[in-house]
Amino acid sequence: MIKPNVDVIIPLYKPGKELYVLLDALLGQTVAVNKIILANTEEKYFDELTYGTLFQKKYAKYVEVFHLSKREFDHGGTRHLAVKRSCADIFVMMTQDALPADNRLLENLLAPLSEEKTAVSYARQLPAEGCNEAEAYTRRFNYPAESCVKTLSDLPTLGIKTYFCSNVCAAYKRSIYKESGGFCRHTIFNEDMIYAAGVVKNGYAIAYAADAAVIHSHNYTHIQQFQRNFDLGVSQADHPEIFKGIPSEKEGKKMVRQTGAYLWRHKKSLIFHFYLQCAFKYAGYLCGKHYRVLPRFLIKKCTSNKEYWRR
Repeated sequence: MIKPNVDVIIPLYKPGKELYVLLDALLGQTVAVNKIILANTEEKYFDELTYGTLFQKKYAKYVEVFHLSKREFDHGGTRHLAVKRSCADIFVMMTQDALPADNRLLENLLAPLSEEKTAVSYARQLPAEGCNEAEAYTRRFNYPAESCVKTLSDLPTLGIKTYFCSNVCAAYKRSIYKESGGFCRHTIFNEDMIYAAGVVKNGYAIAYAADAAVIHSHNYTHIQQFQRNFDLGVSQADHPEIFKGIPSEKEGKKMVRQTGAYLWRHKKSLIFHFYLQCAFKYAGYLCGKHYRVLPRFLIKKCTSNKEYWRR
């Protein structure tokens, strides 16, 4: 069997020294990477990181960088531009703050794609050191230890989870990506799930590869959670062809119940903070779902992606 060639695509914004750690980890995988494409927003920040270093000498053979302005960046459109720079059979989307948990990440991530009808596989996300207890449990809820494959037949039982797919770390078959039209070119957020829903509706499968793991988590403030969920709500409101009639609230309530029960048993001191955070998340989501009735000045305060609204 001929092994497919693989490119990795990483959007960047204000990268730090952790980028070097990520690049070295990717180049040390059991599956060889053909090329790493960095889609960098605002060239000055990239120059600040690499000026006076051996970046070019060390990575020139494997890394291709292209720059765009913050005004030009789009979650779906920028990723699609990067895909067009790749000729690989499979491309892996990652974010700059995700780190492979071991050197078999790509090997395990690509394994489910050997099935003809599997369009994309996504990795498990493990909490980083210093991650708060509630966020760590949420990671375990959304990214369990068991792998699975999801198709349209799972919609009645899994609901919105059928379409769940995170390109914090996900591998895509180029042939199916091209056939389906690729990522939505203009979207505020959620481009990974919008794409996944489209291919599932076209008869393909989404694989969750639990043995392919990255370290990735956030300790967001309440306001950051509100803004992130506002953008999530906007993305769902803008794509009723995917999300109408499949509410996200059921899965969200399940997560709140289970996380709350876990904290009650293990970390009671965090319960108030957790439920307050949930209130901010739900308020942001509801505002985003109904953004069309909000004045523009208020939308710009609610969103985490102000450039999207300027366009």
